[in-house]
Amino acid sequence: MAPLAVKIKHAGKVHDVQLDPDQPPAVFKDAVYQVTGVPPDRMKVMVKGGILKDDTDWRKVAPKAGQTFMVIGAAGELPKPPSTPIQFLEDMDETSLAEALAMPVGLVNLGNTCYMNATLQAMRAIPELQVALQNSTPSGLPMALRNLYTNMSKTTDSVTPSAFVAALRHAFPQFAEQTRGGGLKGMLGGGYAQQDAEECWVQITNSLKDVPAPPGPSGSSANAKFVEQYMTGELRRVLKCDEAPEEPESISFEKVLKISCNISNAVNYMQQGIMEALDGKIEKQSPSLGREALYTSTSRMSRLPSYLTVHMVRFAWKRDIGKKAKIMRRVKFPTEYDALDIATPELKEKLLPVSRKLKEVEKERAERRKIRKRTKAAQPTKDKEGDVQMADASAPEASSSSGDAAPAATPAEGEGKGKSVAGAELEDESVYREREGKELDALIHPDIKADIGASTTGQYELVAIVTHKGAEADAGHYIGFVKKRALHASPLAPGAGSAAGPAPDEDDEDWYKFDDDKVSIFPAEKLETLSGGGQDASAYVLLYRTRPLV
Repeated sequence: MAPLAVKIKHAGKVHDVQLDPDQPPAVFKDAVYQVTGVPPDRMKVMVKGGILKDDTDWRKVAPKAGQTFMVIGAAGELPKPPSTPIQFLEDMDETSLAEALAMPVGLVNLGNTCYMNATLQAMRAIPELQVALQNSTPSGLPMALRNLYTNMSKTTDSVTPSAFVAALRHAFPQFAEQTRGGGLKGMLGGGYAQQDAEECWVQITNSLKDVPAPPGPSGSSANAKFVEQYMTGELRRVLKCDEAPEEPESISFEKVLKISCNISNAVNYMQQGIMEALDGKIEKQSPSLGREALYTSTSRMSRLPSYLTVHMVRFAWKRDIGKKAKIMRRVKFPTEYDALDIATPELKEKLLPVSRKLKEVEKERAERRKIRKRTKAAQPTKDKEGDVQMADASAPEASSSSGDAAPAATPAEGEGKGKSVAGAELEDESVYREREGKELDALIHPDIKADIGASTTGQYELVAIVTHKGAEADAGHYIGFVKKRALHASPLAPGAGSAAGPAPDEDDEDWYKFDDDKVSIFPAEKLETLSGGGQDASAYVLLYRTRPLV
């Protein structure tokens, strides 16, 4: 149904607003707030049958164009316009456009919504998701997410996610929980409570399960869903009875959207915590013994998705204080993750050939980049007057004597590809990538190649982090971090290529820090400060992307 032009009457004044019956009532309340200044949590909108609630069905209200709604509530301060006028990309000159595109936009905190802002920014590191949302979007939260990401791509100023937070609270009322306080705020009903970013991540992901996957290769299922293909792994669990070795093993399979990293006193590294979560001892009824018995539980991934989410379990229930508390322990996480150690033996066997080859290829690529940089540095340049300035001839010699200029693009043993050993002899990088891509593709197991959205190598790179700052589970502050190169179109995305703009520098390992509407550059060397160990920002949700072949 198309949006309706209706009127609202508040404090003797009449205002024109838009009412979209396809959106939850919270979206309409936000529109009313924009013109009256009455916060939604203090607003009463009179409709047929009583007061408009966030879960009211518009079909029962049956609004009509031109209808007038009575609004009751004390107005607060009206939303302030941005300090500087919003500029749209199409209105900018080339210089302003280049500066604007160099930094992504932030999201305004609407009152304890940092958990949501950080989650949304981290999910932007999945460009295939945005492709899927643009192709076909179910109504509700997926539609709100598509609209939000579209708005974020069309402006250079911070975006206010009012419509999305309203849709989120409508879909999952837990995020509409109110906090009660003392004083005037308590008398007025308080504001929205702080929420858990990991729970927000899970719920948003669940809401996207009906989003169709981007068009795949011919022969792929037309009914495939994005989350199932790109974000869902499969876990095989084996239970073996310790007290009755002759009892047959129990094997089960489970679809999972994340893997957990338990944090105990013995955990110093992420991989240790993941293995603690995958393996353990449990007690259950034994059919052969007829009583409770001790079992060894061993879980391994039988499918690895393109995007692997790791949950650092930093919040645990404390019986002595009767609430959740944060585990401050420092746990180091890798920027490159080899997931073969958590794969089933069968999956590991399928992934190992291409995984080994990719590691060899990436070493060769790194060496080629070094040679090209030295060659570029040694080339003559022109000064301001246009005169040619020769590079210092001693620089390359110094590099050579130190051993850095060893033949970098030497082919792997037995290849005989004739790769050059000097910068001047290197072919265009695309020539190497095409050849390497064919070699790697030939090593992909047929079962893995047929599984669209699955990791083909089991090798991952860290592309996004959601951190929590503070000591309490129900308070504190969430911040999002996204690798700069991850915000460019992924090589995995269908149709990615020249349309995505110039490829970023492969040596640029820096990140963006999204602290609500404040966006800044975060140096890669500072990532280790997010490992925890205190009340400062600690990694809570990590998103790994399977390494591309080319």
